[in-house]
Amino acid sequence: MEREHREDKHSLIAEIKQKIRLLNIIAAFVVITLLAVIFRYLFKPLSDVLDFLPDISITLIIGIVVFLAILGFYMWAVVSRRIIQSIESYKNRLDQILTVTRDVREEIYGDILLEKIIDSSLALTQSDAGSILLVENGDLVFKIAKGAKAEILPGTKIPAGRGIAGWVAESGKPVRTGNLQGDARFDPEVDTRTGYETKSMLCVPLTMKTGAIGVIELLNKMNGYYTEKDEELIVYLADQAAISLARAKFIEDQRNYEIHLTDILMETLDSQIMEKTGHSRRVAKYSTLIAKAINMSEEEQRKLYFACLLHDVGFLKIRNEDNFRREYYVKHPAIGYEMIRPINFYAGIAPFILHHHERYDGTGYPMSLAGEEIPLESRIIAIADAFDVMVSEKSYKVPVSFASAIEELQRNAGTQFDFWLVEVFVQNISPELL
Repeated sequence: MEREHREDKHSLIAEIKQKIRLLNIIAAFVVITLLAVIFRYLFKPLSDVLDFLPDISITLIIGIVVFLAILGFYMWAVVSRRIIQSIESYKNRLDQILTVTRDVREEIYGDILLEKIIDSSLALTQSDAGSILLVENGDLVFKIAKGAKAEILPGTKIPAGRGIAGWVAESGKPVRTGNLQGDARFDPEVDTRTGYETKSMLCVPLTMKTGAIGVIELLNKMNGYYTEKDEELIVYLADQAAISLARAKFIEDQRNYEIHLTDILMETLDSQIMEKTGHSRRVAKYSTLIAKAINMSEEEQRKLYFACLLHDVGFLKIRNEDNFRREYYVKHPAIGYEMIRPINFYAGIAPFILHHHERYDGTGYPMSLAGEEIPLESRIIAIADAFDVMVSEKSYKVPVSFASAIEELQRNAGTQFDFWLVEVFVQNISPELL
């Protein structure tokens, strides 16, 4: 990535130096011409000059000098303007690619990331079509494609080494060509399948230290053929994209592991305490209603969701016969907190689990926090938890009607529960959602 960026910068610098040398030549020409004329008149009498050039008047000589001077200054202005245009063009390209790469680096969802990469590549190069293929089990697989008939390509496999894309993935080198029929590496099978005619192509590898993880393939530049500048831009973008794709995959794998581990804990909790079967998922559903209504971000909602699923995980370390004895069950938030906190991807939700039985008036447990000292997520869980215990037929309490549960929440708003969050919940819950 840095090497390509340096090469791009050095190319511009070389171009500017060349134009500056031209400026120097023009300046030298003008100065030498003027000095020659001045010295000639200073050290040679006018009559001698006229004798030497009998057919050329002094007016003509001065006119030629003035013309050459004006021509020199005009050329100076033209070259200077082109230098400024080169610098501005480079600045605009740099700003554009930095904006694109920043956007790509900040994206963590794989499908959205692929969309951004291909859209940016098409826009930067003015391409008619394009696709991203990733290496899976040795083959290249179309993950996303844009352009005519592109919708049939995702999921299609290309055997290792086949076609230009396969060659690029194996060699790790980009290909830029406008003569596909004369390129032995070109495989027309995809064109045959889609009915799309590829006339020009720019294909660059998505490379990590371990090798290529895929390719970006761009087809049919709309104005002419792909240039060296196009290649430099997409190579730079591809370096950024490869890093972002690897990071997104790591996050996705981590989330899959997180979901799998959570499911194991949930199944264990449901099987150990029959009265809590499905309770945590229902708490998560009710909490999500509140979270959406108060415009929590997606990441905050995700954390809240997992905190809801695991808010009673501390019961796994309490004997069944002690689950409903106060001296034991009041310990489950702290036990759950200690169970969850050492796990990196759960660490952020551990405080929400610890404080979900605090009361708004400060008389709850385990730390007697009050008001907004209690994490927002914990205050939300407290409402959803209490509501489900009241209305669920699988609860350890005798269920009450929907209306009675709502009245109970409102009666305890400001003491047990956050009164504002109770109001939000009441406005968004309905019997059909139970």
